[in-house]
Amino acid sequence: MSLILASIVIIPFALKTFFPYLWMDFLYFGDLLRILVRFVSRRRRIPLFFALDRFFEQTAAHPDRPFIVFENESYSYTYTDKRSNQIANALRSHPGYEAGGTVALFMGNEPAFMFTWLALAKLGSPVVLLNHNIRTKSLLHCFNCCKANVLIAASELKQAVEDVLPSLLEQGVTVLLMTTHCSTAGLESFSVKVDEASQAPVPPSFRSHITFKSPAVYIYTSGTTGLPKAAVINQNHLLKTMAVLSSNGVMSSDVIYVNLPLCHTAGFMIGFIGSVETGSTIILKRKFSASQFWDDCRKHNVTVVQYIGEIMRYLCNTPKRENDRDHKVRLAIGNGIRAEVWKEFLNRFGNIQVREFYASTEGNVGFVNYAGKIGAIGRVNFLYRKLFPYMLIKYDTKRDEPIRDANGLCVESPKGETGLLVSKITDIAPFLGYSHNEEQTEKKRIRNVLRKGDLYFNSGDLMRIDKDNFIYFQDRIGDTFRWKGENVATTEVSDILTMSDCLKEANVYGVQVPGNEGRVGMAAVTVKQGAQFDGHKIYKHVVSYLPSYARPRFIRIQLTATFKQMKVKLVEEGFDPGRMQDPVYILDDNEKSYILLTTQVYSSIISGNLKL
Repeated sequence: MSLILASIVIIPFALKTFFPYLWMDFLYFGDLLRILVRFVSRRRRIPLFFALDRFFEQTAAHPDRPFIVFENESYSYTYTDKRSNQIANALRSHPGYEAGGTVALFMGNEPAFMFTWLALAKLGSPVVLLNHNIRTKSLLHCFNCCKANVLIAASELKQAVEDVLPSLLEQGVTVLLMTTHCSTAGLESFSVKVDEASQAPVPPSFRSHITFKSPAVYIYTSGTTGLPKAAVINQNHLLKTMAVLSSNGVMSSDVIYVNLPLCHTAGFMIGFIGSVETGSTIILKRKFSASQFWDDCRKHNVTVVQYIGEIMRYLCNTPKRENDRDHKVRLAIGNGIRAEVWKEFLNRFGNIQVREFYASTEGNVGFVNYAGKIGAIGRVNFLYRKLFPYMLIKYDTKRDEPIRDANGLCVESPKGETGLLVSKITDIAPFLGYSHNEEQTEKKRIRNVLRKGDLYFNSGDLMRIDKDNFIYFQDRIGDTFRWKGENVATTEVSDILTMSDCLKEANVYGVQVPGNEGRVGMAAVTVKQGAQFDGHKIYKHVVSYLPSYARPRFIRIQLTATFKQMKVKLVEEGFDPGRMQDPVYILDDNEKSYILLTTQVYSSIISGNLKL
């Protein structure tokens, strides 16, 4: 008897000592099993069950519950359903709309974005989610990627649409503006037609052609190569990702604060579609505001917030207030938070559960830090690896390629060492690629990893796994960097810079700045023979063609170094004018020019007195 009693006392203590995360692992696998059973059950339903059908279920169950709260206006599930019916009915009667045809949506964060997506889902049309920050060349490029024949734009984006309107009309595109009046030829006002349209449900026959493999949305990503690419998100993938919020304990009684762009994966698939799954209320913001964040949370009794790393740092940088802990937020879900910011956030704003996760728009593997280990992006284990075979392989950052052995196969990185995350492409974990872009799709595939002929997805991310099986993000590879929560494709920025009158070549890269997440844009350029660098003209040029996050903050005029200088070396030298003979210019919005960077200004940036 004494032995049994001793075992009862010792075993839990031993488990906690030697397997401190065992119970958390057990609970997580329980959640995974529950999600898998629900997913399989939905896959077997006839007629086929999609994300839209979950919205119908929630509307029937909670018709009067607020679905979206936006700028002091509340829209119930029933209103959302009827308004989306009006948009759908107005569109299907329009001669420029082809049943089931792809439609591009060019809007910021507003209820009309959600109403319109639901309307198009009811019509069986795939939707292209255009970033509302892009302009001119980038806008045309993104629109043309998915062969859409209709563009629906927000009224405040009228000028951006007019800039590319001749090209759109030349292609025979129907361009609709969500406004009551528009005098621009070729640009139709659409709001009046919507207001006059019937609220009757759209017949299911309009979407009878949809299968699980049908594209649901196209979401743009810079990835690690080239111009933005349209990642294909099919109905099956959308159905799977609906579970992200519910798997993290979000319920119908929760109020979710969505301030991330709806055109991106986090805002759309987790904030919007995830809330459709849970039946929660969304507090929608046009954009993130550090000064309004907690006041909004208190006003609307927010319980769940979304974040990217920059948001958490901005919140921690706001002046401290006595009511910092006076809120009902219990869960923050997102990615990209640094360990030091994570600690400061918890110390200042209270005991909020932070669920850091890792995923990419087009990727086929993800991780969740369900144990709450500060600094980690997730936790790995044997069973998960069996379901989604992944590994970290050794990578030569200078040659920008995987290290291979004598047989031409990749070499796995030992635990504790940094390696490139690759994930096997399988039926369970497919890589759908990019719309009408086989070249860029192929660049994300990596072959002959463990054996000849195998096929893996190249995440483009360097990771490290520690002895406790927590995985940590280290850096990105390839021609991209992340700034202000956005991926910036260096190739795109280089192309824009060399379109200017005075620049011959441009080598674009990201450099780290103390106190900031990600990397800020910098370009090492050469000036055309006989020309001079004109800071005012270059400023005007980049502002015209690039969104604010993609504009190089620093330009280095290469005088003595050869232009083919390795990017690794350029990144190491950074933007310190004292470390190089080349002059460095900084973008100055007040002067509307690139002006010479002095050591005094550099010191102010490093100390944090001058914000970028």
